[in-house]
Amino acid sequence: MDSNLLEGYSVVIEIPVAWGEMDSFQHVNNVAYFRYFESVRILYSEKLGLHKEKDETGIGPILGSTSCKYRLPLTYPDTVSVGTKITDIAADRFTMKYVIVSHKHQKIAAEGDGVVVMYDYRAGKKTAIPEEMRKRILAMEKMR
Repeated sequence: MDSNLLEGYSVVIEIPVAWGEMDSFQHVNNVAYFRYFESVRILYSEKLGLHKEKDETGIGPILGSTSCKYRLPLTYPDTVSVGTKITDIAADRFTMKYVIVSHKHQKIAAEGDGVVVMYDYRAGKKTAIPEEMRKRILAMEKMR
């Protein structure tokens, strides 16, 4: 696996491509790519303690939008490495960039992004990113 393709990504996960992710066109269905993004996004959130904080304070992440650019069709068998990093942080949201790399082809199969909004689940509305959470994000990304 060419690790240069994942350089700069804060969190990376390996996922085997499942036979059941293939569709009638004999490639991995587009829905699976978003599941790969979800898997790495959740791992990132766990590393930051976002889900624990949501349980304690009621404030946590909610996906506002997501997109994907397909570069290479994935097929079974294969394993993918999926990376994510935060590229922009605002008062109440941050943007995550994703990349999916095929081990079989040693190429980027897809790139995407997602806007994650801080949400107060108790009040039922968006809210500012708590300062401690912001500090953890900045430290993980080595941002200023």
